[in-house]
Amino acid sequence: MSKAARERSARERLAAERRRQAARAKQRRLLSIVLGSVVAVAVIVVATVLVVDHKNKSGRAEVHSGALAPLSRQADGSIVMAKAGVTKPELEIFEDFQCPNCKEFEKNTGSTVEQLAAEGKVKVVYRPFHLFGNSPDPVKTNSLRSAEAALCVPADKWISYHDALFRFQPAEGSKGFAPKDLVKWGKDIGISDPNFEKCVTGEQKKADVAAMTNYALQTRKVDSTPTVFLDGRKLDTNVVFTPDGLKAMVAAAAATPKK
Repeated sequence: MSKAARERSARERLAAERRRQAARAKQRRLLSIVLGSVVAVAVIVVATVLVVDHKNKSGRAEVHSGALAPLSRQADGSIVMAKAGVTKPELEIFEDFQCPNCKEFEKNTGSTVEQLAAEGKVKVVYRPFHLFGNSPDPVKTNSLRSAEAALCVPADKWISYHDALFRFQPAEGSKGFAPKDLVKWGKDIGISDPNFEKCVTGEQKKADVAAMTNYALQTRKVDSTPTVFLDGRKLDTNVVFTPDGLKAMVAAAAATPKK
């Protein structure tokens, strides 16, 4: 090979090596951009989760939005949600605010229950009680405190407070439902009566909760939550957690001739 040919071959190898180095540098830049983007997205996701988690733990309770049938409290402390003159079908909801399944029921079917009542298709009776009386603390205390606080709430504010108790429900086994928070959430939704705070912090509804719990466990034989009755008949769990299934059962009950 002539000298000129050797020099040309060397230049070509050098040029090829430079192209390979340039390609590797480009790949590194692209990889750096991609990794940077992934890290940025991850930071945003983590920050969002932390914000939501903080909001769920220490945020404000919110006034319920959307149509609701009129609310009233019965002598035993239960809450009725029904349009004037609607007495049947009657949907009874036994729940404990520390119960994760109750929170899931509210998430899946709560708005359906409210809609049916607002449309005059059903009378709803909410019966909160203290299911976890034999459980270790803090589950036992959370269950009792939340039920007592719910009975301190004026009827017209009850759904908003009901929403807050499930929204801020503590994880099983963790501390939660502190008296100061239970009072704060009431103020957040517009409860201005100073007797509300005294009612919550003084556990003034403990006897009422005990009576409601006895009614649920002994009289109605409720052994889990949520337990839902339609005109006295216990509904299957698959119906309870399915909006369409619940609507169908209520429609069927309404179509059944009254005895």
